[in-house]
Amino acid sequence: MLAAPGLPDPPDGLLRESLPVEHARVSRAERYREQVAAYTTVNGEAVVVLGRGLAGRREVNLEIDEAARGRGLGRRLLLGARSLIPEDDVVFAQVAPGNAASLRAFLAAGFRPIGSEVLFLTS
Repeated sequence: MLAAPGLPDPPDGLLRESLPVEHARVSRAERYREQVAAYTTVNGEAVVVLGRGLAGRREVNLEIDEAARGRGLGRRLLLGARSLIPEDDVVFAQVAPGNAASLRAFLAAGFRPIGSEVLFLTS
């Protein structure tokens, strides 16, 4: 589990809100979160999802097309996502420890590890 505060700067135009988005990442978020907002890059190579998760906390996740990875896009998208929330609020992210690329992007965007959690889902 990682967390970061909101940022004061407005998004750099990299993200555009675009619900509905037909994407597995968005569908999963809609099953487990409320107030889901999906953002895509102009060329559609990535999706960022913000929503209210467990205990109403703000949560973010993203997915980047394989061809667009390795160029710092994840870090830029996460910084943009942080600027979409108030400075006095915090956004959380669940990142699998084995997903080194994702973990590097979140850390580079100012997220810090705060612990871990396991969610047991019932049908």
